[in-house]
Amino acid sequence: MGSGEEDTGGGGGAVRGAVLKALVVVGGVLLLRRLRRSTTRWDHARAVADALSGEKFSREQARKDPDNYFNLRMLTCPATEMVDGSRVLYFEQAFWRTPEKPFRQRFYMVKPCPKEMKCDVELSSYAIRDAEEYKNFCDRSKDQRPQAEEVIADIAEHLTTIHLSRCGRGKRCLYEGSTPPEGFPNNWSGASYCTSDLSIHKNGEVHIWDKGFNDEGNQ
Repeated sequence: MGSGEEDTGGGGGAVRGAVLKALVVVGGVLLLRRLRRSTTRWDHARAVADALSGEKFSREQARKDPDNYFNLRMLTCPATEMVDGSRVLYFEQAFWRTPEKPFRQRFYMVKPCPKEMKCDVELSSYAIRDAEEYKNFCDRSKDQRPQAEEVIADIAEHLTTIHLSRCGRGKRCLYEGSTPPEGFPNNWSGASYCTSDLSIHKNGEVHIWDKGFNDEGNQ
């Protein structure tokens, strides 16, 4: 994701983006095999949840363009599952040198798109009611984490939703999608709202591009 501080955002004058590469490629071949067998809406949701999970870095992007990008660590892991089957993931983002100090924490909820929509997977992000309690959640043993009922109680306000669709034949990605054109509120670095594009690639990479806009629509 972008190098912004609190919301997912690039700010007043520039597009912020990150290409987050898995430390260990997250199930590339296995994921492709599974998707070739996938026939249900929930198969797509599970594939996206699995692809997002794990530890990823923007190391390569920061090395190529250090003036504009930081090496960020993105860590995501399963937190619980809702009654309807939706998967709840915990997500945190930190600078790679200080992984114990995340500057962004979220819950992701992953489920199939509603049947009336032309998409495959709905990825929604939520604030965490007491984010301090969740720092380094994925690095802790399961008995040291907030438990399932606590996680559900700590899902706070809805922030935004990205609707993902399977990528067409010949593309490098598996899934891609965007936030609605109107974006979501974001006041980082003078912005009023932000939009976000997300793509999940066959080699385990996750590409995220965040753009911040002011009230006049200027990027």
